[in-house]
Amino acid sequence: MTFEKPTNSRDVIDSPEETSRLERTWHSPGGLLGWFTHVNQRMIGKRFIITAFCFFLLAGILGILIRLQLAGPEQKLLGPELYNQFFTMHGTVMMFFFAIPVMEGFAIYFVPLMVGSRDMAFPRLNAFGYYVYLIGGIVLFGSLLLSMAPNAGWFNYVPLSSKLYSPGYGVDVWTTMITFIEVSALTAAVELIVTTLRMRAPGMSLNRMPLFVWAALVMSFMIVFAMPAVIVSSTLLILDRLVDTQFFIVESGGEPLLWQHLFWYFGHPEVYIILVPALGMISTIIITFTRRPIYGYTALVLSVVAIGFVSFGLWVHHMFTTGLPQLGMSFFTAASVTIAIPSGVQIFCWIASLWGAKIRFATPMLWVLGFFAIFVIGGLTGVMVASIPFDTQVHDTFFLVAHFHYVLIGGAVFPLIGATYYWWPKITGRMMSEAAGKWSFWLAFIGFNVTFFPMHQLGLEGMPRRIYTYVEEMGWGDLNLLATIGSLVLATGFGITLINAVWSVFRGRRAEPNPWGAPTLEWAADSPPASYNFRHIPVVHSRWPLWDWDTDRERAVVTGLRNDRREVVLTSILDAKPVGVQVLPAPTIWPFVSAVAASMGFIGIIFHPIFFVIAFFLVAFTLVAWFWPRRPWRND
Repeated sequence: MTFEKPTNSRDVIDSPEETSRLERTWHSPGGLLGWFTHVNQRMIGKRFIITAFCFFLLAGILGILIRLQLAGPEQKLLGPELYNQFFTMHGTVMMFFFAIPVMEGFAIYFVPLMVGSRDMAFPRLNAFGYYVYLIGGIVLFGSLLLSMAPNAGWFNYVPLSSKLYSPGYGVDVWTTMITFIEVSALTAAVELIVTTLRMRAPGMSLNRMPLFVWAALVMSFMIVFAMPAVIVSSTLLILDRLVDTQFFIVESGGEPLLWQHLFWYFGHPEVYIILVPALGMISTIIITFTRRPIYGYTALVLSVVAIGFVSFGLWVHHMFTTGLPQLGMSFFTAASVTIAIPSGVQIFCWIASLWGAKIRFATPMLWVLGFFAIFVIGGLTGVMVASIPFDTQVHDTFFLVAHFHYVLIGGAVFPLIGATYYWWPKITGRMMSEAAGKWSFWLAFIGFNVTFFPMHQLGLEGMPRRIYTYVEEMGWGDLNLLATIGSLVLATGFGITLINAVWSVFRGRRAEPNPWGAPTLEWAADSPPASYNFRHIPVVHSRWPLWDWDTDRERAVVTGLRNDRREVVLTSILDAKPVGVQVLPAPTIWPFVSAVAASMGFIGIIFHPIFFVIAFFLVAFTLVAWFWPRRPWRND
């Protein structure tokens, strides 16, 4: 090895020249052109987070308009076509452009910090993934402004989405952009897997990794195995529409149910791809605000891994009304109930951790406690719809809309907002207002339940989803009005958090190095972190390194890494023993250029297949420039 034996940090004295040289080496260029060359993991992670929340805001506005249309019978705010576009865009953006990217953004930003690394494994690939995501989102919303938006639902079922029943470019935009942005998700997943397994700080063996890192790792493996299914399905559909293949056309021997199998093989794991990192956020917050180690660390890790495995055996419970064999559906009923077991393990471990603890009820902790109440209701209704007779009755009703939102908003968005309050001091160096945070929580909690709980009753009364209006004689008006009022309260709660975040950037109180007293490594870095994250890579001796350092245990660090090039330590997978040094590439504009070239192919194919061929050669040229010359790897 070229770096020296880990030493006590008290014995390491950095000269101003060495620190300055390290800063220059890891510095990201400034200016508008420099913005397109950045490859630093924190900058890319922050861009994912900010962009995802912008899409969340836009999709939320669409959701409010949908609720206003349904507030009373025979409303005329939205016509049927515009309503279809709005609910399709709302679902598509929330699932594909917000929920997964924002979780990946938090993982990109914090996993390297939590494992004690200076960056991610493939920084340029990381930047490429972001630009693909950004371009895809802009094109999708651009289609709405150009009256070319998709209108067949976020699930895009065939034959409704076939050329016969959905002429125009809307479905083409959906299929190509979904395929395009899944490339972004896959790049982030590969980055996180390699970074987690090979770039942890020395001593951070697998059984010492923070729970959020475990959750991000499981999420990444799930993405690798789930995303190809939706890429295949959307590719087959665009071929049916553009070059007249017959994969889903019954008259030519195609099979419409093939779409549902491929889509839900991705779609149900997607719910848990969103949920799993939220579980890691909850564990992280509970550890900090109870000021003691989590109960059942091993059980929590194994249950997250179990959720990742079992989630791939549930997809048919979205298809109980399609006439599949009863024996097969019984298997998926059992699998749907089984996944409640590892989820229950998580809940009981958290309860045991909270039991008897002196809990600090700061804003992040309130959002976690709100998660408990909402997610448990969503889990119970999930077990209900796993029953074939019950699902047959409520399928395609507002009962499923209620269940879906209880699971995703309660299970993912509430922990996400709590994690935003928790990590905001690390990202910005400023504290968000606790008073505003508590107002935001209570308004969001009350507004959410007032919005979605009545939908259970609406579903039981038979109100179908995906309808743009209803007649007064059905008797659904009062509950719909109540749900619409609740949605406005919910939006107000989330809006306060947005205002709180913007205000804190300019006027918020400066954060201490570790304002919450957390035990994980990200709080050992500056707030906000320097461009190189850590001046010296720490050496880890336990699961709670910062609490160990608080008790005057020797703090060892790695020394000897060169400061004139971007070097990171490579460690073994199981025990995190140092095995080499990786030299990371410098900032470059080629990932952005490559993403633009790729987008030309995906957008152009909507109009003519020749654009894909042209883009292929353009991308090939950008990749040659991107990878030339190759960066050296050394293992002395």
